[in-house]
Amino acid sequence: MTASITKPVNIIKPSVITLHPTAEDHHIAKLAALAIGLSVLEAAIPSPLPGVKPGIANIVTLIVLARFGWRTAAWVTLLRVLGSSLMMGSLLTPGFFLSLSGALCSLLVLAASQHLPARWFSSVTHSIFGAFAHIAGQLLLVYFWLIPHTGVAYLIPIFAVAALLFGTVNGLIAAHFLNPAIRDETENLKVSK
Repeated sequence: MTASITKPVNIIKPSVITLHPTAEDHHIAKLAALAIGLSVLEAAIPSPLPGVKPGIANIVTLIVLARFGWRTAAWVTLLRVLGSSLMMGSLLTPGFFLSLSGALCSLLVLAASQHLPARWFSSVTHSIFGAFAHIAGQLLLVYFWLIPHTGVAYLIPIFAVAALLFGTVNGLIAAHFLNPAIRDETENLKVSK
């Protein structure tokens, strides 16, 4: 007769981490979802030049910056970059890093530009500053990582014109939504329904 040796059974209890999202977390998630949706929509629009996009998701960032501050705008922007790259299957590709570098440079410039006098600097100027910073961040990354050649500098005028054009248009659209008369009109439509 052989004796069986039994090992003591260790019961490992799984650790549970419970997150308690706040109302601000829900608000940021909704705004980021809107920005992700606009980013995915923009990816479906054909571009006449590779790398030139209108950046319509940045309208959400401008509105969030004006209404809720830089911290919330940073969260929305970074979640947009991550979420849209996940949805389009471009996470950790050069396109993702180009988008991230542009977003980070834009956020740094927006952090500084929000302290400029509101009398002379509006969402339009913030948008133009952010668009130029975005392009600068992307071109620097291209030069230092992807194409270390001075020929990249020939792209600067094309991208500068695009940044000025799309930055202005996006800023005007954001200014339209930030206009108190438009906000009151929208709230009246909600109440009347």
